[in-house]
Amino acid sequence: MTKADYYEVLGVAKDAGDDEIKKAYRQMAFKLHPDRNPDDPEAESKFKDAAEAYEVLRDPQKRARYDRFGHQGLGDTGFGGFQSTEDIFSTFSDIFGEFFGFGATGRGRGSRAQAGQDLRYDLRVSFRDSAMGSEVTLKIPKHVTCQDCQGTGAAPGTSPETCRHCGGHGQIHQSQGFFRIAVPCPVCRGEGRIIANPCPRCRGKGAVQDTRELKVRIPAGVDSGTRLRVRGEGEPGLYGGPPGDLYVVLHVDDDKTFRRQGQDLVVHLEISMVQAALGHKLEVPTLEGHEIVDIPKGTQSGEVFSLRGLGLPYPGRNQKGNLLVEVLVKTPKSLSKKQEELLREFALLEQDKPLEKVKNFFKKAKDKAVGS
Repeated sequence: MTKADYYEVLGVAKDAGDDEIKKAYRQMAFKLHPDRNPDDPEAESKFKDAAEAYEVLRDPQKRARYDRFGHQGLGDTGFGGFQSTEDIFSTFSDIFGEFFGFGATGRGRGSRAQAGQDLRYDLRVSFRDSAMGSEVTLKIPKHVTCQDCQGTGAAPGTSPETCRHCGGHGQIHQSQGFFRIAVPCPVCRGEGRIIANPCPRCRGKGAVQDTRELKVRIPAGVDSGTRLRVRGEGEPGLYGGPPGDLYVVLHVDDDKTFRRQGQDLVVHLEISMVQAALGHKLEVPTLEGHEIVDIPKGTQSGEVFSLRGLGLPYPGRNQKGNLLVEVLVKTPKSLSKKQEELLREFALLEQDKPLEKVKNFFKKAKDKAVGS
């Protein structure tokens, strides 16, 4: 028997998006639900066909194989691997839960292993520690697996019992109008098991509050907002599930000397107008000491000199940014009479623009400054 095209079954175009496909299936599942169509084999058959189509088209890999090879590309396995309508309700519990405002709650949920929650720790670090890298010791308040019961929640020598009311599924089915819906078991509260003798230490929770010390390495060159992931240091998992992770979020303090610009560092230094005009050897602070920079004659205020490789490291790479030295020419606010006379003389010389006279003027001014 030739199978119907999956896109035609759901009534969507072949280029339909995921949301459109989900919406189409949700509408068909509501319309064809067996409880709304009792003793109607045709409706039940279409209900199963729609489930099979949705199971394929919602999966990118299966959909790609189907688009290329048709039903044969899926192995022609028949009704999506579902054995009954109960399998459909369980597999697509998010779809059927939306009819009544419930979230996704698969069968047997209570006894399944559950991963632990992730934890966040906000860490403030100095600019120097973030630039050079460091190691810090953190004290993390967290839950840890109870050693008395090994996380089972049951008193030593005992073990949890399977809930007889729900058979360990954590859910029971109730009729509501035309539908049968799954709700958490009222006896075990959706856990699927009952602890008759709770562990005295953890009171049946399987975990206790503790403070754990961890050493965390801060890579050189990190910036504010960087998240360091420490695997397995989050909250413990339940029923044998893996623990969550710890995320350390960094907040880097500002520095009085350097301003960060990506992996480059910017430093502002003042020089006098005489030094700017005659040239000057300027001592520049770096992360690891000082460097001497030659400021050429005629340097203007705001000019930037780049020192390659003296900036911040790129985390995980053998490369550094640059140190950018921005020179600010400082104009004196108060002058002696002699300084005013020299500047007026310079102004007159500059009007005529005899280059040698100007050079001689600055040479005399420099010699006087050295001799004074």
